[in-house]
Amino acid sequence: MEFCQYLAGPSMGLRLADLGARVIKIEKPGAGDPSRRMSIKNLWADENSLLFHTINRNKESFAADLKNPEDLETVKSLIKKADVVTHSFRPGVMEKLGLDYTTVRRLNEKIIYLEISGYGKKGPWRNKPGQDLLLQSLSGLAYTSGNHQDGPVPIGISVVDVFCGVQGAQVILGALVRRQKTGIGAFLEISLFESAISMQFELLTTFYNQTGAMKRSSINNGSPLLGAPYGIYKTADGFIALAMMDLNMLQTAIGKSILNGYEIKDAFSHRDEIKKAIADELLTQSSDYWMDRLLSHHLWSSKVLNWQEMYSQKAYTDLQMEQWLKLKSGKQFLTTRSPIRLNQQVHNSHIPAPGLGDHTDIIKQDLLMQDL
Repeated sequence: MEFCQYLAGPSMGLRLADLGARVIKIEKPGAGDPSRRMSIKNLWADENSLLFHTINRNKESFAADLKNPEDLETVKSLIKKADVVTHSFRPGVMEKLGLDYTTVRRLNEKIIYLEISGYGKKGPWRNKPGQDLLLQSLSGLAYTSGNHQDGPVPIGISVVDVFCGVQGAQVILGALVRRQKTGIGAFLEISLFESAISMQFELLTTFYNQTGAMKRSSINNGSPLLGAPYGIYKTADGFIALAMMDLNMLQTAIGKSILNGYEIKDAFSHRDEIKKAIADELLTQSSDYWMDRLLSHHLWSSKVLNWQEMYSQKAYTDLQMEQWLKLKSGKQFLTTRSPIRLNQQVHNSHIPAPGLGDHTDIIKQDLLMQDL
């Protein structure tokens, strides 16, 4: 049962639904998950935003006013039959509703109960809004992109929300395996802030154990941790990415000295000077020219593609990453599928996100009438 809204919790439920779970989304009558009304680029799928459909497909919607005693009792009856309960309310909300873990465990002692918060339940930030851009800003993540002289540069997707959702799905599956072996349920907690910190494990481990400030390179930054040539470079007609590689091999591929008196061991300590020499040379020829030379020397490199260019690649089309969702109105829209392959087959789910309360009566009949 999913008491979640916006992105992190619903994306977690999406992964579980893709794996075959029956995900029942508990929503407030007349309003529902606020992301139903939060459009991306003003794109809508019938009365709901396209955003809502991207992370709530293959779920069922049960409308219940949790402040209404009768509805609350109905929800508690559902919880008695559930395997998992997830929620992303602010700290203290579920306690006020009488749906906190202690109470829920009395209803269902084997329940797997997971709560997502913005910053944990304790500390001075506990009531801060848990929004992705704010989390990227507060966790230092916005200082991993861009060059040293630039201001902070956020990642252009809700990466903290999605990563937290993935971690939540993982720990739920682990708790279900544990319950299968021991018969014991679990109380699980995860926060967006902890997820944002966790995804920076390389950077923060370095920060914890080094002396002096860690900074982005001044040009062509790809990672604050890596030396030259790691980064994205402009060519005469586009951009190419250079990953980790031997600088002597890169010199050979380029056909010109790029070390300017420095040695291989200086790839980090003098990365800006070495990168500047590489950048100046790569500007002289096209991306295709450089890719031919780089790949002939087996160096890790690629063109930088926009979405339209990626979309036209055979490597993309062969993956069959798209699927159609058909709404009740008959309208269809294209979205991505689950990245999972099951028994060598792509794993599609063509069931669209539910309308608000679409399954209330069916769920009552299926799960509650069994007791009569």
